[in-house]
Amino acid sequence: MLIDFFFTLKDAKIPVSIKEFLTLLEAMEKSVIAPSMDDFYYLSRLTLVKDEANFDKFDRAFALYFKGVQASFEGNKAIPLDWLIKRMERELSDEQRAQLEKFGYDKLMDRLNELLKEQKEKHEGGSKWIGTGGTSPFGNGGTNPEGIRIGGSGRNRSAVKVWEQRSYRDYDAERELGTRNIKVALRRLRKFAREGLEEELALDATIRATASNAGYLDIKMQPERKNKIKVLMLLDVGGSMDDHIERTEELFSAARTEFKNMEFFYFHNCVYDYLWKHNRRRSSERFATWDVLRKYPPDTKLIFVGDATMSPYEILQPGGSIEYNNEEAGAEWLARFCHAFPKFVWLNPEPEAAWHYRQSISVILQIMNHRMFPLTIEGLERAMRLLSK
Repeated sequence: MLIDFFFTLKDAKIPVSIKEFLTLLEAMEKSVIAPSMDDFYYLSRLTLVKDEANFDKFDRAFALYFKGVQASFEGNKAIPLDWLIKRMERELSDEQRAQLEKFGYDKLMDRLNELLKEQKEKHEGGSKWIGTGGTSPFGNGGTNPEGIRIGGSGRNRSAVKVWEQRSYRDYDAERELGTRNIKVALRRLRKFAREGLEEELALDATIRATASNAGYLDIKMQPERKNKIKVLMLLDVGGSMDDHIERTEELFSAARTEFKNMEFFYFHNCVYDYLWKHNRRRSSERFATWDVLRKYPPDTKLIFVGDATMSPYEILQPGGSIEYNNEEAGAEWLARFCHAFPKFVWLNPEPEAAWHYRQSISVILQIMNHRMFPLTIEGLERAMRLLSK
């Protein structure tokens, strides 16, 4: 029975060896555990899995073999992403989509001012007035490739401005992770040093000193060994990032645990002339981006976290922010961060296969010199490897 279990683990790409498998069988023969499936799970994971990064694969393989739960490993074919995206889009013909008017940023703002003077009542549907559920560039709940969302919720997340007071929630740094794989990936970015007061027993030095002292105890102390890596994390919050709150909180919580010298700030969609630390106080407690750029040393590791999904105007156009009229384009600020901190990466929670569908992601990829990685275990490992060089 357990021989097939061994091959199931091998099929799941878990590096189990014959020696480890024999250790498991020996433990079973000597009744190390009670006849319980839960106890067997922990025993088999202890004896067969050498790396915490494989815990998730082991769980899926264990469930597949013992519980009949369907699991999908990396080699299995996934549902085509382009098919899913097309099914999610509003069913409009090519002719109907061609009729959707794309004003351009300046004309869009001028047209909005005109409509605000002319319109006297509520409108639903249609292609001209400010309303809901239509193809007009103004309103909410409809379809237009470049519009101004006024009230309500967005549909296609392509608005170049949003007319509403927006409130976001801080990411929870105390959240317990559902998996420890993120922490394991982040541990690739480490640089230990001993600095400060000598408060820790130096065992090897104590043994050598005692031996040299004819056996008389000679205790040696040393500073605590600490990770000296400095990390600056800039997190996109609100809007389309609401779809990725859980995974972003897991990353944020893991990073706060692994990196003792870590600072963080929030931004929305793109970095502009100010950042903030608390979303509820973001209107009253702001930090000038220039001050952030000057405060931290160049050897700080810079990590952007965001889906990079927005209107391209928000990156390339002065005044392109959906919340206020920024004097300089977001692209200018991103370039300044990349210049100030040569070791930088962008972590994107959107699936990598979907990136080429988003014009804004392509723009940020170019600005970031293609240092964008998916927010997956494999993507995190690649990003940490690049930052540690």
